[in-house]
Amino acid sequence: MPDTRISRMFAGLKRDGRKGMVAYITAGDPSPGRTPSLVEALERGGADLIELGVPFSDPIADGPVIQRAGERALAAGTTLRGVLAIAAEIRERSQIPLLLFTYLNPVVRYGVEELARDAAAAGIDGCLLTDASVEEAREYVDVMRSHGLDTVFLAAPTSTERRLKLIAEYSTGFVYLVSRTGVTGEQESLSAAALPLIKAVRKVTDLPLAVGFGVSKKEHVAELGREAEAVVVGSAIMRLIEANAGNSSLELQLESFIRELKSGFGAGRT
Repeated sequence: MPDTRISRMFAGLKRDGRKGMVAYITAGDPSPGRTPSLVEALERGGADLIELGVPFSDPIADGPVIQRAGERALAAGTTLRGVLAIAAEIRERSQIPLLLFTYLNPVVRYGVEELARDAAAAGIDGCLLTDASVEEAREYVDVMRSHGLDTVFLAAPTSTERRLKLIAEYSTGFVYLVSRTGVTGEQESLSAAALPLIKAVRKVTDLPLAVGFGVSKKEHVAELGREAEAVVVGSAIMRLIEANAGNSSLELQLESFIRELKSGFGAGRT
């Protein structure tokens, strides 16, 4: 198993009796040049791991907020190669774990071996392919691991027991649990499927579990933090960026928002 910043981060959280805050951001929105300062703001607010989203023209798993973020990032000229350059810039000033969050198509066009090599060189710690079939992931996993990168897979309420076992076998770092079916987006209340899914995945892996899709309030964080090692926040962050992209106070607002969400865990790093 790769020894990455991701695995070390989760080991540190466990040692300290804390829970993790995973923050998703679409790289390149509102501009590629601003993404590093937004990531720094998320880290100051208490984010423990950053999912660096690669904008894609056909984002089937994303709700309207992240879809619009991807459109803006693409219009700003953001490419997969550009996202790796952003990661390298972030890495010059921060050791926060970085997970590349992308669809399969850009990876195939880039080349799996080439991406693994370049991602590792840029300081990326792992990769999550949102639409990859875990049943066909053996070769991809082998290539990524050969370059010391974690491979994170999605487990959903609709995942069969056989698929959950494959997800457990092919995942390193952590397993990302999708709290409900459908696309990303903020919700008033959490899905009733989240807790049964956590229990089902616990039966097949000892890896840390991070739960996302719909998390937007500190009450959600409190509820999920009782059961999982980490929570993932994405659409709520991207909505804040969308509404305040032209404001110089955006970084401060992001920092405050993450700190507020993380207060749902109770005592923890701020």
